[in-house]
Amino acid sequence: MEENIYEAFKRCNETIVWSCLQGIMGELHTNSVKDSAVAVLGDFAFYAGNPSEEMFHFKSESCSQDFIIMIPQNDEWAELIEKCYGNKARKVTRYATKKEHEVFDIEKLKEAIVKIPDGYELKMIKEPQYHMCQNNAWANDLVSQYKDYNTYKELGLGVVALKSGELAAGASSYSTYDKGIEIEIDTKLEYRRRGLAYACGAKLILECLKRGLYPSWDAQNEWSLALAEKLGYHFDHEYAAYEVIRN
Repeated sequence: MEENIYEAFKRCNETIVWSCLQGIMGELHTNSVKDSAVAVLGDFAFYAGNPSEEMFHFKSESCSQDFIIMIPQNDEWAELIEKCYGNKARKVTRYATKKEHEVFDIEKLKEAIVKIPDGYELKMIKEPQYHMCQNNAWANDLVSQYKDYNTYKELGLGVVALKSGELAAGASSYSTYDKGIEIEIDTKLEYRRRGLAYACGAKLILECLKRGLYPSWDAQNEWSLALAEKLGYHFDHEYAAYEVIRN
């Protein structure tokens, strides 16, 4: 890894960037003069170093879609995103939680699992559940960053809630870094507001703790932050991101 890439991101506390820096998942790239860097994984691109429009033209094989969430390191990067993409870039607020290893109430998390509504069951994501997630558009992000089940089995970790064999909700690793995962939680529309995301999240956190992994949580919105706080996380800070259509 080039030293200037490390320097650009060395103060970053985002696990997706860590995944890229550690060579576990994602990609790292610099511009031609090597004073700007981007870490790309799934829908996310983190920009650091000297703001450079050249970095926006890069599309990796693993992130070839037109939609991307751009995370600027500072106001100068944010201004460049707005200048380059105009109304194709929608500014949003995301919510980071503190990475605290000893805050989880184990008994409370176990109680959340026991109180799952009648008629539902929790299962760890094995090969059948992996393919169920793959084949349901709303649940695809639970496994989408792992190219096949063997990769997920090696790097990923997740749990789903089933009702009569149908996929209703899930919590899984969106990405993996050394000694931890970044959590993704999704619930099918008709099964929302039944405590399924809470139960799945509790089960996944407990499974992570058993394995010595940290279950990192970055909240997309205030609902996600509220769920995180219910599970034991503490709010850290807001930050700006841009949902961009690149076409």
